[in-house]
Amino acid sequence: MTQPAAIVRTGRKFEQVVKGARDVFLADGFEGASVDDIARAAGVSKATLYSYFPDKRLLFMEVATNECNLMAGRALNLINETAPPREVLTIAAEQLVPFFVSPFAQQCFRICVAERERFPELGRAFYANGPEMGRQQFSAYFVKAVARGELIIPDVDMAAEQFCELCRVKLWVRAVFGIQTEFSQLEIDDVVKSAVDTFLARYEA
Repeated sequence: MTQPAAIVRTGRKFEQVVKGARDVFLADGFEGASVDDIARAAGVSKATLYSYFPDKRLLFMEVATNECNLMAGRALNLINETAPPREVLTIAAEQLVPFFVSPFAQQCFRICVAERERFPELGRAFYANGPEMGRQQFSAYFVKAVARGELIIPDVDMAAEQFCELCRVKLWVRAVFGIQTEFSQLEIDDVVKSAVDTFLARYEA
């Protein structure tokens, strides 16, 4: 398979196209999202859309990357890395748990799984900008917390993976299988507290 062409990120309508594509991908999935519908939702012509994104895969990857970066940016803005681990991990979990069960994250997951044979680069892009980026950020924080004597972690990469998985328990699998589509703040808070308590029970100094 040939590599898709590069994205052009200049021009005043770039963000307009990305926002329109987000709405259509969320509603119709990757296969069901037509270029006509995306152009209509973005309020641009098909020619304008193609001038930015000559390949629909690139457009989906841009949307997924943008969403993950927004979530990560919100978390980083809220977190003071010198604060106690319980405070840092609670804030992080308060961002992660709602994101995992959000309609957008769920749709991205379904698209990546459904298209993994035909377009494996979709899953790779979402993984790199979602789970992998999160692992790297947590690992970097854990190294600092270990150096300060706040945590005892022999393998920071494994611990980072474990914390992210703790934030998926109970609610994520219900969302994946369509058992539950709406989640109360009480349910989210319960998973947040459990994730932090369980992690610190294992690694707190």
